[in-house]
Amino acid sequence: MSDVFDGHLHEECGVAGVVASGRDVSRLMFFALHALQHRGQESAGIAVNDDGHVMVQRDLGLVSAVFDEPSLQSLRGAAAIGHVRYSTTGANRWANAQPVTRNRGDGMVALGHNGNLTNTDALRAELSGDPEPLVATNDSELIAALVAREPGSLLDAVAAVMPKLVGAFSVVALSHRELVAFRDANGVRPLVIGTFDGDGYCVASETAALDQIGATPVRDVRPGEAIRLRENGFDSIQALEPGEPRLCVFESIYFARPDSVLEGSTVWGQRRAMGAELAREHPAEADLVVGLPDSGTPAAIGFAEASGIPYAEAVVRNRYVGRSFIQPDQDLRRNGVKLKFNPLREVIAGKRLVVVDDSIVRGTTTGQVVAMLREAGAREVHMRISSPPLRWPCFYGIDMPNRHELVASSHSVEEIAAMTGATSLAYLGLDALQRALGQPSDRFCRACFTGEYPIPVPDSTMKLRFESPVRA
Repeated sequence: MSDVFDGHLHEECGVAGVVASGRDVSRLMFFALHALQHRGQESAGIAVNDDGHVMVQRDLGLVSAVFDEPSLQSLRGAAAIGHVRYSTTGANRWANAQPVTRNRGDGMVALGHNGNLTNTDALRAELSGDPEPLVATNDSELIAALVAREPGSLLDAVAAVMPKLVGAFSVVALSHRELVAFRDANGVRPLVIGTFDGDGYCVASETAALDQIGATPVRDVRPGEAIRLRENGFDSIQALEPGEPRLCVFESIYFARPDSVLEGSTVWGQRRAMGAELAREHPAEADLVVGLPDSGTPAAIGFAEASGIPYAEAVVRNRYVGRSFIQPDQDLRRNGVKLKFNPLREVIAGKRLVVVDDSIVRGTTTGQVVAMLREAGAREVHMRISSPPLRWPCFYGIDMPNRHELVASSHSVEEIAAMTGATSLAYLGLDALQRALGQPSDRFCRACFTGEYPIPVPDSTMKLRFESPVRA
């Protein structure tokens, strides 16, 4: 598939789980996944347990394409887990769609994973003699295979496997009797518990999914914790010694829905505060503040409020452009941003613009945006980025280029401004970012900005992502 018109980073997955025997759990899961669709658009899947059996439906495509009324009617049960995927480990093919399944002594286990493991070679070696072969190329099947080998309850099996996993993981797992959710020791990927007023419990990657299905957030799954959901509560095991919390900072900057709550505040409010800090740190003389929709909009509003410069909606986004099987011709490939954005010339013409975006990855898209706005008549284009420069690759579940492809890893801010054609360019500083988030810096993983990785990464993997001219 082609993604030439998308210069943003991508989250790997979204997960959810529901236990509520008196409700239509497959329908609840459908709407929860629909609320998490932004976290993965390549495949979707739901598993339910019913009368001692686990049933799974998964396929490539959006949630609305994978499931219809008859399929939801066929997925009856007392509990369900679900998954949406964007591939970082493993190609986009049916075998890598989730939930993945493995046979266990007392039946099947289904599992969905958000994150990325850094010790997959060691895990594959451990599983090399397993009688059931590995059919997928993602690390989620490795987790499922390890869990399937452990005796006892699903919760006990998960607790036994968690110490073997190195990396970032927020996981939901379902057997014919249990639904278990668990999280890595640093809590890199989000996972929140919800309740249907005591009449069932659920988990999801974001609170927006809980809102969608009428659940009330209870608390986050704690770093290193495994929980077993029941209709009237949940059991908890602290399977790993909790490390320092290291929630991925890009959840607040870009990945999470603006109506989700992270670290006690809405993502929309956090992004608005980033824009306000950006205006104070890097002011510009301009006539209008413009946000690149949708992720740049809250920060642009914050910039406008703090600077006193009027905010304007000057760029229209085509929301139906994304990953596509149809290859653009060469002209569109060179300027793919025009497939995604269209400027309002009557708003832009003759104006000095502050344009707010969440990040710059390779720099190509930013250059196309600047050129598009200048063609629409903008006199000046001052780019303001509501995050620090991306200089280091991610190993914990973000589809990010190798280091040499990250433009800020080898070019100064001034050089990037010249490359993109911007009148000026400025990034939000690390300290200002933390002020906007209202949390200490050590509560977040900021490795993509600093190169300080909180979870070990094998030297061979590090070398490949840092030095290879080909995508890892």
